[in-house]
Amino acid sequence: VNIHITDKQLGALIKDPMFIAPRFPFIAGGFSEGSPAKNAGIQQGDKLIAVNDSSLAFFDQFKSTLEKHKNQTVAVTVLRDGVTKNIEVPLTENGKLGIYPASYDQYFEFETKNYGFIAAIPAGITKGVQTLKDYLKQFKLIFNSETEAYKEVGGFMRIGSIFPGSWNWQAFWNLTAFLSIMLAFLNILPIPALDGGHVTFLLYEMVTGRKPSDKFLEYAQIAGLIILFSLILYANGNDIYQFIIKGFMK
Repeated sequence: VNIHITDKQLGALIKDPMFIAPRFPFIAGGFSEGSPAKNAGIQQGDKLIAVNDSSLAFFDQFKSTLEKHKNQTVAVTVLRDGVTKNIEVPLTENGKLGIYPASYDQYFEFETKNYGFIAAIPAGITKGVQTLKDYLKQFKLIFNSETEAYKEVGGFMRIGSIFPGSWNWQAFWNLTAFLSIMLAFLNILPIPALDGGHVTFLLYEMVTGRKPSDKFLEYAQIAGLIILFSLILYANGNDIYQFIIKGFMK
């Protein structure tokens, strides 16, 4: 399904990826230790459909509704083997049932494609080109004042946070390849001190037949380094700011 969103909505999505999120029914996939729901008789696989006779279709609706009944006993209606049952459940002080929702994987069809050594080469090139196209779209957002994507620019801390907490070779190499593509693109930007800047000066020399003066090249290199160091300071400073703000909010 293609959903059109405005630049302002896109900015909200960048700040909170759950701004646009799929909604799923609440099916009991497991229970926490000492779960009041399990003790009350709710079983794994039960589909929760109502609280206190108020019909609720999605998991997020249960979450917001139950928080209004902390430390209270509520009547939870479940659907089990085509039969509805009403079960009285005492909520925790946090308004929790002690239920883990079932994995969302059951709502999607997944297909695994295996590539041999030869077939993997064009497939890898195709994926690399698509990744570069996606990055260019993201890069343009930084200069859009409505999305405010520049506020989400990060440095070393942000890069480290996108890697999984436990070892996953596929995620690790995918992210490593993405960072390589990203750096390759940034390196060809026409900024002095980068390869793109050197290419720009060479093209100027080829077109005009004159080499820029050494003094000009010196000032250009200084300006390029100032731009690069400013970007580094801004990105990492933004990381520190976000870390402090989030820590304070917690």
